[in-house]
Amino acid sequence: MNNRKHYVGIDSFRYVAALLVIAIHTSPLSTYSEMGDFILTRLIGRMAVPFFFMASGFFLISEYTYSGDKLRTFVKKTSVIYGLAIAAYIPLNIYNGYFAIENLFPNIIKDIFFDGTLYHLWYLPASIMGAVIAWYLVKGLGFKKAFMAAMVLYVIGLFGDSYYGLSEKLPFFKGFYGYLFQIFDYTRNGILFAPIFFVLGGILARNPIRSSWKTSLVKFMCSFLLMLGEGLLLHQLGYQRHDSMYVMLIPAMYYLFSFLRSFTGKQLLSLRTAPLILYIIHPMIIVMVRMAAKMMRLQWVFIENSMVHYLTVSVCSIFFSLFLALFIQKIRNKEKLQDKKAKARAWIEISLNNIENNAKELQSQMPENCNLMAVIKANAYGHGAFAVSTHLEKTGVKSFAVATIDEGIELRKYGIRSDILILGYTSPLRARELYKYRLTQTLIDHPYAILLNEQGCKVSAHIKIDTGMHRLGFDASDHEHVIDVFNMKHINVTGIYTHLCASDSLSPEDIMFTEIQIKRFYQLVDIIENSGYKCPKIHIQSSYGFLNYPELKCDFVRAGISLYGVLSSSSDPIKTQLNLHPVLSLKSKVVLLRKVTIGEGVGYHRTFAPAKNSTIAVIPIGYADGLPRNLSSESRHVLINGNLAPIVGRICMDQLMVDVTGIEDVTVGDIVTFIGEENGKALLAPVIADNEGSISNELFSRMGTRLEVITVE
Repeated sequence: MNNRKHYVGIDSFRYVAALLVIAIHTSPLSTYSEMGDFILTRLIGRMAVPFFFMASGFFLISEYTYSGDKLRTFVKKTSVIYGLAIAAYIPLNIYNGYFAIENLFPNIIKDIFFDGTLYHLWYLPASIMGAVIAWYLVKGLGFKKAFMAAMVLYVIGLFGDSYYGLSEKLPFFKGFYGYLFQIFDYTRNGILFAPIFFVLGGILARNPIRSSWKTSLVKFMCSFLLMLGEGLLLHQLGYQRHDSMYVMLIPAMYYLFSFLRSFTGKQLLSLRTAPLILYIIHPMIIVMVRMAAKMMRLQWVFIENSMVHYLTVSVCSIFFSLFLALFIQKIRNKEKLQDKKAKARAWIEISLNNIENNAKELQSQMPENCNLMAVIKANAYGHGAFAVSTHLEKTGVKSFAVATIDEGIELRKYGIRSDILILGYTSPLRARELYKYRLTQTLIDHPYAILLNEQGCKVSAHIKIDTGMHRLGFDASDHEHVIDVFNMKHINVTGIYTHLCASDSLSPEDIMFTEIQIKRFYQLVDIIENSGYKCPKIHIQSSYGFLNYPELKCDFVRAGISLYGVLSSSSDPIKTQLNLHPVLSLKSKVVLLRKVTIGEGVGYHRTFAPAKNSTIAVIPIGYADGLPRNLSSESRHVLINGNLAPIVGRICMDQLMVDVTGIEDVTVGDIVTFIGEENGKALLAPVIADNEGSISNELFSRMGTRLEVITVE
């Protein structure tokens, strides 16, 4: 039996292999020599993953362990790691637009089993498949025949990889590999690539060391030089499809591993987990290094200089992997971490199911060919722009609106690919950013359009029309300047819209004014079309415009507060009744229970003094988290254990107090609901906003950035 802790050479080389993988993904020599970088990343670097496979096979497969327990343990452990890695890279996948690809479900299945959900994660499912195949080949055939069978698989993969130039010249083989590439993108996978190296690792584990490390090193160097020549020749001939599989890779790896296993000694436990962590996290480090370089405007050093980029990523990856390895080791015997809610002092809870329901409910009532434009400004009305936008796009929403250019850029960095309209002002000096991030800018008047056009950068735009609100926009009667925008060289007009400022009222006066606004807008649209211009997409309705004037036929409805399942005020009248559900709940927990005797003051200026001996619960949330300070009143309540409990004393910046006298079984740690439902009772945002003389929109959007956003189904 092999005792893993003795093989210092193998354990130490794990770091070298991981650094070679980083080199493959950063091309450290590309700034200096294209050929040098090819040799490093496509030849030398290709020994990294086979080494990992061989190391796993070395410790997993032997002639005497056919019970299957080791294999099951290996598969289970690797599957857990793979699952965690997939989850860890979901944000990056979202940023890269992975979830917006066509045929998403079949591609996800294919990636999970063969190609990896991110480019480097293919190694983990390949390890699982390779281990299983190699294990049962050895168990059923013995090492020699297992090697031959695995070699057949490798050769099949070989002609779909570095020797593909030969295969594609023969119709039968071209068709055969065409079929294979419908199942997986590369023959470098767990079926055709990994088994041979697992078997080789098992063979080396079984065989005693018969030659010195010097002999093994010489044989490795000879076989490596032959592999180098093989790779360069194939590169020159243009045969390679993926540069991963070479004939001489097998003897090169065999002798390299023979050399490494010659070195034994005491090994630090952390070295066994840190290289795998390094392998898994290094793409995250690449993204972080690039982001930091851009923030510091040092791209020319840390990105454009390929060697500096590689070294920076490598150093940071090593640091983080060592830190995480030591951390994991430290907490292995401790209790499991509590879930997010148990750890948070206060949080916003977002129901993805509810926001999906609201989007579908709104869309179901829209006229034909009218689409939802989801308004995500102000951090999605305090609901969390990332969670809301990415989920809505995944469910089919293709248009978004924000207030500022920076909000739009943020959505792009989240991976949002759909159209994004900026409703507010953007400095014309940022025109190149509008173009770079494919953002659509609102034109607020004619002089602004001229300035934006003069930047010389092609910008998509919607023309805002002032039909009576007298905020942003061209005057509705100023059709000459509106038409002039259509002739501007660098402005691509893709939309025109207005805002109905009194559509939330059904009073006769406000209905009359809204109808005047609508008439003015459509008169302008007619003038544009009669002047020989094709009118772009139009939109008039925000949430209340749609709920009270659903008969209007537009290309978009700009849904803001209705998308989040509430009205601005509980007293607002609406014509169209929809099955909308509140998306946001605001919660905290009891952190302290205090007995207060009759007449004792509670809170700042002792504004509350109980009329009887009372129990006061202290809750760690305050006006810095967005709770209005003027809710400080015994007539304002929270929900604890399904019971209404009054807020007492003045709300502080970070805490508030609640009278829980008479409520049974209140203990430290109990959940407190400020907005939301519990046991059939509800505290609704519009009602709370009414109580403070505001609206839901303001209440939501000013919730502090300190609150954690937790998404639930």
